[in-house]
Amino acid sequence: MDTNTLVAIVVQVIAGVIGGQAVGAALKQAAMGQLTKILAGAIGGVGGAAILGSLLGGGTVDPAAAAAAAGSAFNLPNLAGGVGGGAILTGIIGAVMNAMKK
Repeated sequence: MDTNTLVAIVVQVIAGVIGGQAVGAALKQAAMGQLTKILAGAIGGVGGAAILGSLLGGGTVDPAAAAAAAGSAFNLPNLAGGVGGGAILTGIIGAVMNAMKK
C-alpha cells in the first residue's frame, strides 16, 4: 500500500468522524453511543469519499489514483465526501436506532 493511499484513507476517516460527530450532536433524540458515531462516521467517510471521487474524478475509486491526479490527499473528494458520507451514514443509523426504540 502506497503512502498516498494511506494518507488519503486517514483523511477520509477523520473527515467522516467529524461529520458523524456533528450529526450525532445535532440529533440528540437518537441516543447513540460514542463508538457508534465514530464507526458510522469513519465507514461513511471512506464510502462517501469513494463515491464523490468516482463522480468527480472520472470513474476512479482508488484513493491513490485520485490523490496522484489531484496532487494531494487533502482534495475535495476526500474532505467533502468524507464529511458528507460520515454525516449521512451516522444520520441513517441514528434514525434506525431511534425507530427501533419505539
